Amino acid sequence: MREFLKTTIIGGALFLLPAALVLAILTHAMRIAVKAAVPISQALHFDKMGKVEGVGIVTLVAIVLLILISFSAGLVARTSAGSRISAWFEQSFLGGLPQYQMMKSMAQGLSQAEGASDDFKPVLVSGEGGWQIGYLIETLENDWVTVFVPQAPTPLVGSVRYYRRDHIKPLNISMLQARAIVKNIGLGSATALRGENLSRREISQV
Repeated sequence: MREFLKTTIIGGALFLLPAALVLAILTHAMRIAVKAAVPISQALHFDKMGKVEGVGIVTLVAIVLLILISFSAGLVARTSAGSRISAWFEQSFLGGLPQYQMMKSMAQGLSQAEGASDDFKPVLVSGEGGWQIGYLIETLENDWVTVFVPQAPTPLVGSVRYYRRDHIKPLNISMLQARAIVKNIGLGSATALRGENLSRREISQV
């Protein structure tokens, strides 16, 4: 129970941390955009329009301003000069911050895992007298395989483990179904695992 609570709290924190960071950045950016939108609204006489669908016109102008700035920054970032400036800024100012490196590594890892998830294969891993859902990553030599074992309720948080082939059982479900089971802490297993014989161990054919 102690291990379950610890891993669940850590997994939840890792899941919420990027969202909280993005929300904090967007909130700060929105405040700056609103200050910049006030004189623009006054110059174009938008401030006399009041509200549109209950939203202040200054707020709408600020949102449009943020979208335009983000789009322009994206165009600049796609150029060679933009890439060099971004790399220089990161190395000069952000490279020494452990928090930034941690968030960057986490974002890259999640992005790569999301992009490659369609290539993974859902499996059951034998251990502690039962089975646990895992993602088959790749096949190694001498009948060993690499498996990522997720920690509910975060499908992309867990540990990398190595098993012999006869300790895993391939599942005839999609990665989307497997991740849904992990995210829903086991709910949906009856449907996804219908027909699977969990009482005996079979040598994997993957």
